[in-house]
Amino acid sequence: MTQEQIAIGGGSKLDSRRTVSYLTLGLIGLTLVVYWPILRAMVEHWQFDPDYSHGFLIVPLALYFAYEKKYELETSEVEGSWWGVAPLSIGLVLLAIGQLGSLLTPLRAGFVFTLMGLVLLLLGRQIFRSLLFPIAFLLLMVPLPKTLVNVVAFPLQLIAAEWAVWSLQLFNIPVLLEGNIIHLANGRLFVAEACSGLRSLMALLTLGVVFAHFFRRGKLIQQLVLVTSTIPIAIAVNAMRVALTGFLANDYGQEAAGGFIHEFQGMITFSVAFVLLLGEAKLLERFGTRSERAPA
Repeated sequence: MTQEQIAIGGGSKLDSRRTVSYLTLGLIGLTLVVYWPILRAMVEHWQFDPDYSHGFLIVPLALYFAYEKKYELETSEVEGSWWGVAPLSIGLVLLAIGQLGSLLTPLRAGFVFTLMGLVLLLLGRQIFRSLLFPIAFLLLMVPLPKTLVNVVAFPLQLIAAEWAVWSLQLFNIPVLLEGNIIHLANGRLFVAEACSGLRSLMALLTLGVVFAHFFRRGKLIQQLVLVTSTIPIAIAVNAMRVALTGFLANDYGQEAAGGFIHEFQGMITFSVAFVLLLGEAKLLERFGTRSERAPA
């Protein structure tokens, strides 16, 4: 085979790769057009619901995670796989269920599965493996259904109230717990749904995923431990926030427990959660290093 024939063959393969890539981008763009009303409503949800204000960070982070894979993507073989029909079908089924039942969560999640299906169907398994995490990360931008939030939030309210009362009793502060209402000597605190810690839980879960990705690369078990631990950490720091509100209300009155001070407490407790997560990562790194150095 002559050098000219080799060059022609290589150019043909490169042209085919570009064609498939442009086709995939075009179909993703068409998918964005189809899902645009759904996506726009989801962005509006992020705006009025503080529990999901972190949603604005999800897409930029997902794009960055995909950009990190650029060298893998350049060397990966483009060979479509019919396995892409499976996630694509899931996306279409979720779209149908959401439209017929007027359910927002299936509609929004369907967009992510549709992206997975298009990538796997047109670009193949190698590229799909490289982009699986960035695309799956987009699921964190989807707000939970309200029915599930109601089921999860109330037990979190009770846990926060119980742990806060226990903390107050350690300092001999007279307190009585009645459901999610904390009775103090000079008033009472109502642990509402907004104080359930769900906002901290969703934000900290997202932070845990990002943290595990950047700082514990290639350590799957440690990554899972970090992400899973965000749940008890979020519950604990939220209980600490409720207890701190109780201290302020007991010593300085109800006015000292609301307004800017209450919001500032949220910033402090989230910072504490981040420090705990960082400390846990350091401990995992230390134990991991010791186990690697240990003789077989």
